[in-house]
Amino acid sequence: MSAMTLTYDPVTDRPQEECGVFGVRGAPDASVLVAFGLHALQHRGQEACGITSYHEGRFHSERHLGLVGEHFTDQDRMKSLEGSLAIGHVRYSTSGAPVLRNVQPLYADVRGGGVALAHNGNLTNARALREELTNGGAIFQSTSDTEVILQLAARSKKSKAVNRLIAALSQVQGAFALVAMTNDKLIGARDPLGIRPLVMGKLDEAVIFASETCALDMIGAEFVREVEPGEVVIVSDDGIESKKFGPDVPARPCAFEYIYFARPDSIIDGISVYEARKRMGQRLAQETPADIDVVVPVPDSGMAAALGFAEEMGKPFDLGIIRSHFVGRTFIQPTQAKRDLGVRRKHSANPAALRGKRVLLVDDSVVRGTTSKKIVKMVREAGAKEVHFRSACPPITHPDFYGIDMPMREELMAASNKHEQMTEMLGADSLGFLSVEGLYWAVRGEARNPDHPQLADHYFTGDYPTPLVDRDRARSNKDQQLSLLVDA
Repeated sequence: MSAMTLTYDPVTDRPQEECGVFGVRGAPDASVLVAFGLHALQHRGQEACGITSYHEGRFHSERHLGLVGEHFTDQDRMKSLEGSLAIGHVRYSTSGAPVLRNVQPLYADVRGGGVALAHNGNLTNARALREELTNGGAIFQSTSDTEVILQLAARSKKSKAVNRLIAALSQVQGAFALVAMTNDKLIGARDPLGIRPLVMGKLDEAVIFASETCALDMIGAEFVREVEPGEVVIVSDDGIESKKFGPDVPARPCAFEYIYFARPDSIIDGISVYEARKRMGQRLAQETPADIDVVVPVPDSGMAAALGFAEEMGKPFDLGIIRSHFVGRTFIQPTQAKRDLGVRRKHSANPAALRGKRVLLVDDSVVRGTTSKKIVKMVREAGAKEVHFRSACPPITHPDFYGIDMPMREELMAASNKHEQMTEMLGADSLGFLSVEGLYWAVRGEARNPDHPQLADHYFTGDYPTPLVDRDRARSNKDQQLSLLVDA
């Protein structure tokens, strides 16, 4: 996705969306299908979008800052993206400035022809590889770690473009799900641990890759299967070919796909996101019950868990908070005074459902706690007699390095505060979190295996599934600088 500077949004106080990818081969006006697919994946990134197609010997590309609907509804623009082969991307930058040069798909002319690439995830050794490449004379046009993959492919000694890409993927570490295209092939690939999701579908004779099944549903395509962890799937005139790369290790899909990122109507690794979230709420009610009158979700991502909580408790479910869907990120202002109004611009209390009641709020997660604190205050001001707060995921104690934008550890509320302190910080009458075992029960229906965890759950456990090469190098450099200062 990108690779340099964190861009965490303090107004939402949520782990920010990653990116979404979509690719089509074998359909007339493939770019139109890609545009519809990207609409369905818009929740995964709202900063930028792009589509690249191939037709009659040329690659055609349109990349823009902003939403899909702002740029890919114009008929003349879509006509410029001719061809039966196209890929697309929606972006939220975990790092790298939101500027046009970082917008994907990225394109490069390499030996053997052109390659376009769109990537969801983050590479944990991108800086080390970038430094090695630039020392060898490489010239980068973006600050995206996706370009590292293209540079590695360009330097490969393999003769075929697909094999060059596979050689590049064998050198990177971290999380990635990507779609790529040459002048005649569509390629889908997923990291060896399957941290980021990628599915394959079919519409008539066309083959499709997408980040989530909801994007297949958008265009009426049939779900075929998941792209397996560590698999590269090549679609050409010769049919569909599968190749494996990297080590054969147990898969660890991202826990946050089920908690927050994926659309509730998607299926991730055979698991309904909606049903998993309802089960999170049911288990949360079992683990952290409260004497209340009504269960209220923090919309929208807390909805399914709140339903599960209410059903398990036998208590009413009501919409005590109304969300405005017309507040874009561009409306957010940088001053602290205006940030404090951000919650009320996005969420409004519904006094009719709250007044005089003992209210239990259910949200998908708590990061720094700043937004949760404001929501608790808003509900009290609307007349609630008591306000209890529940998080449908375990306490977040460690940052992510695989494509999720969240604060560093010292900014995470649960990393440095005890339970009583957090309750007081939020101004709640009680506070509860889903346990790690409860999360596994809800998602996997089985206990966590400490030797081979079935999910990427490092946000709660500190058990990172891959080496964090760039982070460790940065720490080492910082320690060396401190040592030099002490010696001086």
